[in-house]
Amino acid sequence: MLTQNQFAIINVLYKQPKSTQRDIAQATNLGLATVNSAMKECRDQHLVNQYGLTQEGISSLEPYKVDNAIIMAAGLSSRFAPISYEKPKGLLTVRGEILIERQIRQLQAAGINNITIVVGYKKESFFYLEDKFNVRLVINPHYADRNNNESLYLVRERLGNTYICSSDDYFEENPFESHVWGSYYAAEWSEGDTKEWCLTLGPHDRITNVTVGGSHAWYMLGHAYFDKAFSARFREILEQEHGRADTVDKLWENLYMEHIHEFDMRIRRYPANYIHEFDSLSEVQQFDPLFLENLDSEIFNNICSTLGCDINEIHDVYPLKQGLTNLSCHFATNDGEWVYRHPGPGTELLVDRQAELKALETARDLNIDHTFVYEDPKNGWKISRFVPNAKNLDAHNREQLRAAMRLAHRLHSSAAKVDRQFSFYDEGRRYEQAALERGPIEDPNWTEMSEQASRLNDYLVSEGGEPVLCHNDFFGLNFLVSEEGDIDLIDWEYAGMGDYANDFGTFSVCEQLSEEEMREALTDYFGRTPTPQEWRHNLAQVGLAGWCWYVWALLKLAEGDDPSEWTYIYYRAGRTYLNKALALYENDSATS
Repeated sequence: MLTQNQFAIINVLYKQPKSTQRDIAQATNLGLATVNSAMKECRDQHLVNQYGLTQEGISSLEPYKVDNAIIMAAGLSSRFAPISYEKPKGLLTVRGEILIERQIRQLQAAGINNITIVVGYKKESFFYLEDKFNVRLVINPHYADRNNNESLYLVRERLGNTYICSSDDYFEENPFESHVWGSYYAAEWSEGDTKEWCLTLGPHDRITNVTVGGSHAWYMLGHAYFDKAFSARFREILEQEHGRADTVDKLWENLYMEHIHEFDMRIRRYPANYIHEFDSLSEVQQFDPLFLENLDSEIFNNICSTLGCDINEIHDVYPLKQGLTNLSCHFATNDGEWVYRHPGPGTELLVDRQAELKALETARDLNIDHTFVYEDPKNGWKISRFVPNAKNLDAHNREQLRAAMRLAHRLHSSAAKVDRQFSFYDEGRRYEQAALERGPIEDPNWTEMSEQASRLNDYLVSEGGEPVLCHNDFFGLNFLVSEEGDIDLIDWEYAGMGDYANDFGTFSVCEQLSEEEMREALTDYFGRTPTPQEWRHNLAQVGLAGWCWYVWALLKLAEGDDPSEWTYIYYRAGRTYLNKALALYENDSATS
């Protein structure tokens, strides 16, 4: 085996056979005395003669030959919203080149042609790379619910002398080589404070500790390199950790840090601005001022045509939330701050966009939602005004509770209609069927609760009543309270015609109102004390809402998701108020 200095000399002579010792010193950043000493060692071992490398010298490089490269490209790149809603960050064009293509070319220029790309989010966008560059793709189906250690686990058998790369890095110069002496992590220097992962170094530049954040430190940035010894041990760790609940959210770097003393991984220093990782739109705009002008983006076209702004006005772009229903981001123009809502995958099957648009227009006209600007009912994207420093509604604040109930009454009294119906009972039965298809419901109280829901629904149906427009997702997180105290009700995806008490039911369950607060809320809603019949009717919808959302939670559990404490919150509301409402109805029936 070669020492690091011997390798440095032989590697230079392999690439540039006629190099002098001064050339070698300049190429390796070693002192001339160190080069002279290492050169003598190489001659003594018959690796070098007066003509350059011997056959033994050439053969001595073989253990250090790079086998392959793994490029990780599976992630959502959520911090790069809204562009990442349309395409993965690695496929963006920066300074005239697609990021991942530039990196593939740099690897191939270094003689590394065995390249594997791990894809997940919008995986089909990467398929063309197989034909264009003769690379191999591996699909990570867990890109949304597991961190990047899953990507390395899927290709663990391919780890050897391997470059580990990210698809969205931009290298000013080619950092890749055909031969590498040992494992390293690329790093740049932070002159001041940084939130990056900072490195503590021991003898021979070995990484001995990693801390998140620091000052005047070398920090991880860019690619890494695993030698065969590193790969063999890391493969064992990946297999040991895979499937553990506390490993799901970890980066592969977290696993390395937990076992750092088992590895001889060193730092590879790069000068400032050699490696670029773009964490936001503003960062890539600073690097490539023409980025937006050259961006082929339907989202930015939508924004510009709706607001009448120029694409170069758009700034301060960052994600707000990402979930099943919505992908939302903040952006600003010369005229203000806005929110762009992009429809989540599959939402066309869940949300009636025509009904949503009608509800949004009604809410705007009733001064219930001042934020709404425009929605495309065909494709589901929406632009709203952003409310700076807004807070969610506090249902246990008496004034805010009163405001929410008056707002609900204004909505329900609007006479507006949409072509969508909503019933807790019908929704609950649909969830129940889907849950039972995945296995039995283990809750011993379930059969009784299900039967109670059926009886209670019969009472409600017998009371009749005209359906009204309801929000149907009516709880604190969907209210925005401005610094001035103005209140907007947002997120109208599930709006539909139903029992006026639907919104009270969801609100009472999700905000965990006490019965005293429920009575106060209904007094605010009606502008008077509710009658006994009104009380039991609304209490029935609290019970049905709890039951409906509880069976939804059971379905999520059957599908492998965990709604956490909400499962119990829904259960307790359903169990409590199904019983109480039925008692009120049945006692009244018994005495009539």
